[in-house]
Amino acid sequence: MVSSIELFNLKGKKALITGSSQGIGYALARGLSDAGAEIILNGRNKEKLNNAAKSLNSSHRLYQLCFDVTDQKETKNKIDDFEEEFGSIDILINNAGMQFRSPLEDFPSDMFEKLLSTNVSSIFNVGQAVAKHMIKRGYGKIINIASVQTSLARPGIAPYTATKGAVGNLTKGMATDWAKYGIQCNALAPGYFDTPLNAALVSDKEFTSWLEKRTPAGRWGKVEELVGASIFLSSKASDFVNGHILYVDGGITASL
Repeated sequence: MVSSIELFNLKGKKALITGSSQGIGYALARGLSDAGAEIILNGRNKEKLNNAAKSLNSSHRLYQLCFDVTDQKETKNKIDDFEEEFGSIDILINNAGMQFRSPLEDFPSDMFEKLLSTNVSSIFNVGQAVAKHMIKRGYGKIINIASVQTSLARPGIAPYTATKGAVGNLTKGMATDWAKYGIQCNALAPGYFDTPLNAALVSDKEFTSWLEKRTPAGRWGKVEELVGASIFLSSKASDFVNGHILYVDGGITASL
């Protein structure tokens, strides 16, 4: 029987985290590295990846994989090449995403398509490319970054809400199709966290006041508070958890 501590040990595992040069992705990279994983940083900007790698200063082997997750062909080629040269990707965290705010009646159609591509198609692209290798091995962990907007809506972000609802259901579909191959596919759904994506809201005193009253915990989340849940979903501790959406939101989805 594996000890309770060993259940959460990621030593020897390689974890690809998309959009990991900053924000939540970077925090998860640091957290999984501390749990023993070898981290594969991903982003489109090589300079930002270099800076993230220097800052991470991991004691384990660290990789950089620069590609655009919305480009299916490039995504597949980069992942296939990595697997051939460096070995298995054991953990995938689909974190890359974007936000755009506008009243729905005036929402630009090109931004709607960009949201779909960045927040949904990217998960399909990377998930499929990595899963094909995981299926052959009969093992793997896939974590998709959802949101409280997977369940809730706010004015001005209807298309974003639609994409995060899709992330939740795509996660369930991945679990349904791939659980039989020994792959666990789950979603991690953050509440409101102080990140570059939310910089405009964090600096808005009126919004922050509303959020503090609306959230039972009474505050913004800190990105490091997502680490424990990500380690759980990446480790043997979650081997019979599949198709689950884990909300880390200070209680906002549990309260009116």
